[in-house]
Amino acid sequence: MFKKILIANRGEIALRVIRTCKEMGIKTVAVYSTADRDSLHVRFADEAVCIGPPQSSQSYLDMVKIIAACEITNADAVHPGYGFLSENAQFSKICQENGIKFIGASPEMINAMGDKANAKATMLKAGVPCVPGSPGLLRDLDHAKETAKKIVYPVMMKATAGGGGKGMRVCWDEKQLIEAWDSARKEAKAAFGNDGMYMEKFIEEPRHIEIQIAGDRYGNACHLSERDCSIQRRHQKLVEETPSPFMTSKLRDKMGKAAVKATKAIKYEGVGTIEFLVDKHRNFYFMEMNTRIQVEHTITEEVINYDLVKEQIKLAAGEKIVGKEYFPQLHAIQCRINAEDPFNGFRPCPGKITNYHQPGGHGIRVDAHVYAGYVIPPYYDSLISKLITVAQTREEAITKMERALEEYYIEGVMTTIPFHQQLMKNADFRAGNFTTKFMETFVMKK
Repeated sequence: MFKKILIANRGEIALRVIRTCKEMGIKTVAVYSTADRDSLHVRFADEAVCIGPPQSSQSYLDMVKIIAACEITNADAVHPGYGFLSENAQFSKICQENGIKFIGASPEMINAMGDKANAKATMLKAGVPCVPGSPGLLRDLDHAKETAKKIVYPVMMKATAGGGGKGMRVCWDEKQLIEAWDSARKEAKAAFGNDGMYMEKFIEEPRHIEIQIAGDRYGNACHLSERDCSIQRRHQKLVEETPSPFMTSKLRDKMGKAAVKATKAIKYEGVGTIEFLVDKHRNFYFMEMNTRIQVEHTITEEVINYDLVKEQIKLAAGEKIVGKEYFPQLHAIQCRINAEDPFNGFRPCPGKITNYHQPGGHGIRVDAHVYAGYVIPPYYDSLISKLITVAQTREEAITKMERALEEYYIEGVMTTIPFHQQLMKNADFRAGNFTTKFMETFVMKK
């Protein structure tokens, strides 16, 4: 087992990893930018190293500084959390070359799954259902036109190195395809330094359902059921829950087996997520694989009563998986509480928290890194905390969430708490009647 782990991240996930390490008897090192010197992850780690100014490119994304921090503190492993360098093949390789264990996927695995076109080809070879689309990258506009005719409109153009909706365009006819070709590639080039595009059939009325998986270096793999992430805005998740209200036992079994097949086919080591789109007829299609811990791992932990970060660390240390195929008996919901104004297009609202009180009680979990007096910096994502409720049924979990949101006080900055309060009362949400398009018609009431 590792003696000291450096957490190459910030905020609530850094604090989350530190807590598990302490329970495992592992020393921790926090890295931080000057904007995060007062963050709780800095306070609660055994050691802390300042790695630069607020800009991510000069701190949390600076591989040389992070490796140097490992060397001066004698850390023998790095946990990257999610975001930043968590799925960066070059960083994984640099850690490997410096004798530091990267608690995540190997460089080869990240490259294989990080490029969406390659990932899809790998999944098709493994027999995992995929959305009909181009077998590889689109060569030019004429090739895009030919492919769209074969797939049949509507189609979705996607950046092969994409994420967060960048370089993504829905085209309902050839005219829209011609208009989108240049703009999508320019956006992808600016965001990822790669303008490679591929095409897929556009799935109407889709659900975004992911399967939590785990695999070890001995070829064992299992799934830990699903999470429904369909409530999202601009491809950014807002609420997640498990089990999905759309799921059936038969569908869970089929999707779980497909996810395990995919995990074994690529000999995956660690915890990860296989993400699927599920259409209104309950046909499911591979979308992508995340080779890291997810923001929403919390709800799976609550329904299986097991620490996934602990499992992640143990797998990285060479232990066998302890997980098994799981069929949920409880229901958990997670609301992402962001420093955003939901009444004005979810505009980011950094600033000082003047008063803070978080909810408690049976079945309530809050993963947060803030406190009264904490200043939310404008340089990073706007996540303040994750509020999780767990109960015997979905209806009880929603009722518990309503109570928790009412008890959650954050003053000094605008937050998404009012949005979540209105969502929990929405008839379609309560009935489980929603798709990834839900937020396109949801209107906040003042």
